[in-house]
Amino acid sequence: MIDDESISARRPGLGPDFARFWVAQGASSVGAQVSELAVPLLAVIVLHASAAEVGFLGAARWVPFLVLALPLGVLVDRCRRRPVLVTADVARAVLTVAVVVLAFSGRLTLPTLVLAVGLLGAGTVAFEVAYQSFLPTVVHRAHLERANGRLQATASAAEVGGPGLAGLLVQVLSAPWALLAHAVTYVVSAVSLVGIATPERRPERSGRSALRDLGDGLLFVRRDPYLVGLLGFAGIYNLFAQWVMVLFTVHAVRTLGLTAGTLGIVLGLGAVGAVLGAAAAPSSVRRFGAGPVMVACAAAECLALAVLPLVDVSWTAPVVLGVLVAVFAVNGAGTSLSSVVALTLRQLRTPDELLGRVNATMRWLSYGVVAVGAAVGGVVGEALGTRTGIAIGCAGTLLTVVWVVASPLRRIGDPALLAVGPSAGATPPSGR
Repeated sequence: MIDDESISARRPGLGPDFARFWVAQGASSVGAQVSELAVPLLAVIVLHASAAEVGFLGAARWVPFLVLALPLGVLVDRCRRRPVLVTADVARAVLTVAVVVLAFSGRLTLPTLVLAVGLLGAGTVAFEVAYQSFLPTVVHRAHLERANGRLQATASAAEVGGPGLAGLLVQVLSAPWALLAHAVTYVVSAVSLVGIATPERRPERSGRSALRDLGDGLLFVRRDPYLVGLLGFAGIYNLFAQWVMVLFTVHAVRTLGLTAGTLGIVLGLGAVGAVLGAAAAPSSVRRFGAGPVMVACAAAECLALAVLPLVDVSWTAPVVLGVLVAVFAVNGAGTSLSSVVALTLRQLRTPDELLGRVNATMRWLSYGVVAVGAAVGGVVGEALGTRTGIAIGCAGTLLTVVWVVASPLRRIGDPALLAVGPSAGATPPSGR
């Protein structure tokens, strides 16, 4: 156990290396999220893709989490993590520029775009697993909650503001130019990471096979009821939320009549809620406890999405825009606040030598199901219509609330009291 002082109550300085790490993570997040909207808009506007094709394109982005997250987790625990981050950024920048060149030359096809999105997803898997495992090297574990709050505020703004920026770039310039801006963000991230001065020790060789190391990571997660709770929380929500968002992009453009620029503004304004939610995480946990906060967040983010299928083209434009901004602001606030709490708890419950594998396991399922949600949502929307498909997906998100209430997560007060040591071995406390 670490000392009993509440982590939530501390306000330490995080240092210049964290600032560089913060810039890198923020730039990379913006780049990834710009493509979140720019790529589907490129498919819809330039390649005239159907709802099902947009769904499969979304699935291609997330399939790498199913295929690569676990082996990359083993790799991250066996090598220094910063080189993995830099390599992932450089590779994604090169791939994005290649898509831009093909688009401008008129040679881009839907199969080529699907392949490129899959390769970009592979780079994102590597970056996501490594960056969450690298943070405790740059920031002491006692400071993780504050650091995660800042990182999540940036990531949340990118998750909503990035697509918003993409929509404006597509509207004013074109989809290929939006993707070129996306490539620049990866270069900024790589340069910032290279500037980090904190030394990173080389992991000791265990002498065990990669398969054995992989099994240890899976077993560690399975034995910890809190990690299982977090896994179900993220997995259920991500499955149905991606189902909803894949269809909403098509529904907003083709049924509600929103332009790419208008959709970008809606999502960009919604980013305010995401940033405020992440910033409120430490004070919310101190006042109410982590468990009640996660229950409230699950309810808020799911109920907000449930408004989307009710929005009708017969409404006046200001009402439509106002409702949509409110939906994404509330949803973003709940998602980002719960993400700060969940990530801090995961890092506190996991010894450093297992962080890569544990983070990979969590990403494998919680993000891997996004590919399933995107594909199934696209097919359902094609068969039943986008509005009906969105409604079914929204109903599915409500299972998230049921899961969190039934799990040990709802009973957590201060996450610091559940922390294990930096090298606590492969078997966590039972948490009961």
